[in-house]
Amino acid sequence: MRLILVLLFAAGAAILFVVLLAWLAERRLDATAEAWSFDDVARVPGADAAVVLGTAPIGPEGGPNVYFVRRLDAAAALWKAGKVRHIIVSGAGEEPAAMKAGLVARGVPAPAIYRDEAGYRTWDSMLRARDVYGQKRLIVVSQRFHLSRALFIARDLGIEAWGYEARDVERPYSIVTDLRRFPSALRAHVDAWLGGAPRSIDGPRVRVGVDPAD
Repeated sequence: MRLILVLLFAAGAAILFVVLLAWLAERRLDATAEAWSFDDVARVPGADAAVVLGTAPIGPEGGPNVYFVRRLDAAAALWKAGKVRHIIVSGAGEEPAAMKAGLVARGVPAPAIYRDEAGYRTWDSMLRARDVYGQKRLIVVSQRFHLSRALFIARDLGIEAWGYEARDVERPYSIVTDLRRFPSALRAHVDAWLGGAPRSIDGPRVRVGVDPAD
């Protein structure tokens, strides 16, 4: 019985330690990104391309995903303000095609939009932006909590990156995403320390602005 109690106590302490570590990791990312992330399009530095980070087009309630809609609104505003000439929509499955269609509906010309269909997670999207799409200076578009992680990864990879913040989503709609940010922040640090491998950087390199958009 005593052994069981000791094991339960040890397991609880380990879980508490990981939770605390994840919280500290997320706080560090947010503080680090403060100087590179903007919610005013006028303050965003210019770059040749922006990367819009993917999310499912359909939300948990069955209607349009508010995260998705607001990221596209922000990306379109960035392009219309003349801050970027090209947009890379990075995600998995149906996300890139849906993002491209949404941007075209918002007035961004299709030839300016490149689909990255191997953006399985933020690490993949940033590494592929550098190694597949040749971007060493770019703007990242997502909600602030996601931008903090993306900017940390991008700059760890040697990319001169800034963030343009899409409008966040009000609770309780965002509760699952709010909780997921903490283990994701911890994983970002682990990837940076260990050099996480992307799921795919195979295939030809894409010269943004030279090669035609797919």
